[in-house]
Amino acid sequence: MLIDLHCDTFLKLMKDKENSNLYENEFSIDIRKLKRANSLAQFFAMWIDLKKENDPMERCLEMIDKFYIELDKNPIDIALATNYDEIIKNNKEGKISAVLTIEEGGAIRGQLHNLRNYYRLGVRAITLTWNHANEIGYPNLNDEYRNKGLTEFGKEVVCEMNRLGMLIDVSHLSDAGFYDVARLSEKPFIASHSNSRAMKNHFRNLTDDMIKVLSERGGVMGISVEKEFLGDSNNAKIEDMIRHIKHIRNVGGIDVIAIGTDFDGCSPNSEIGNIGEMDKLREALKKNKFTEDEIDKIFYGNALRVIKEVL
Repeated sequence: MLIDLHCDTFLKLMKDKENSNLYENEFSIDIRKLKRANSLAQFFAMWIDLKKENDPMERCLEMIDKFYIELDKNPIDIALATNYDEIIKNNKEGKISAVLTIEEGGAIRGQLHNLRNYYRLGVRAITLTWNHANEIGYPNLNDEYRNKGLTEFGKEVVCEMNRLGMLIDVSHLSDAGFYDVARLSEKPFIASHSNSRAMKNHFRNLTDDMIKVLSERGGVMGISVEKEFLGDSNNAKIEDMIRHIKHIRNVGGIDVIAIGTDFDGCSPNSEIGNIGEMDKLREALKKNKFTEDEIDKIFYGNALRVIKEVL
């Protein structure tokens, strides 16, 4: 089974609303490919670019509407899940679970009541920033932001997400913001699509100390197929994914590792071409002497544990 903590498929679907659909498309994720991957749950991000949207909340709501339209079209194959019990129920009924997430905390427009209303709409995880500063905090995009932590409002958001039972996602967040979340959050948090900075010195990856802190807090980091996060090759190599996974296991233990592909939001040219080919990674892990129990933890077990604890 597989839980993928991050994809941008609905961005692709929004760009071609009339001719594309969730059941079968030319993108990296659709229902048919998810079935081939034996997917237990797929986290679908509603991605917002603050520099391109006059009203980020309006855009986010439009994407959420598209999300529900596609679920309504495919009730036999996929269903919303807002907690652990619903994931288990959907699986027993032969359905993939769709977890609704937002990638860009600016979509709440600096108001906690908007956060609560997103929760009521089914949103269960929010990436606090993307690549622009917002009311919550700062991205890890450059040195200007790296040492800037959460705003006072951002600290309120962390506490309210804890209270509601939402996953706090620190991928894209500044280094200082990461440590603010680690200090303030009473529940495990996630880095939905980040790899190891020691293995590839990219600002989107986590340092060894961050990996240790994330592990100590009971959280997980989703291994991404984005080539810029993996190595120096022009394509995303499975051997680089294995290199990152081995290092993270050595630093933070097996329980901190999950999958967060970033499919349909990452660069092309990956040895794993789509979600339906994730068995290539499973086979590579076997060849590298990972046990079945370790592989299951990486593919779904660790993420499911965090879901059960937080949602």
